[in-house]
Amino acid sequence: MSITSSLQSLKLSSPFLHGGSTSLYRLSKPNSSLSCQPLKSPAFLPPIRAMKSMQGKVVCATNDKTVSVEVVRLAPHPKYKRRVRKKKKFQAHDPDNQFQVGDIVQLEKSRPISKTKTFIAVPIPSKNGKPGNEETGELGIPLESNQP
Repeated sequence: MSITSSLQSLKLSSPFLHGGSTSLYRLSKPNSSLSCQPLKSPAFLPPIRAMKSMQGKVVCATNDKTVSVEVVRLAPHPKYKRRVRKKKKFQAHDPDNQFQVGDIVQLEKSRPISKTKTFIAVPIPSKNGKPGNEETGELGIPLESNQP
């Protein structure tokens, strides 16, 4: 009894007395007793989100329901600051085995399908509304063999 009465007379306030609960952020740094408020991120910064879709070229289509897609991006060189091409291959799900080597596809992020597959390969809609240019050349000019 004499110890508790002496503590009350001294008016000591400790978070450990009487089983008081304290947060870990108060105890994380020794000089953080002055600032009891946790650090909050500024409200004006948008949250960082991962890339949800990418575009690449199919480089391997031999596996069943799986295609290997190579994505090329430009990144600055760490020393010379010139933009260089960085390539990375991703495994993508192709449920209908519709893509061949050389096709340009879009990769959509999805739940993990297997250990290495977290993308689904989706065909890219053409910009001019036509599915393909088999009858015309690369520049949209009809080939001589197709003319009557």
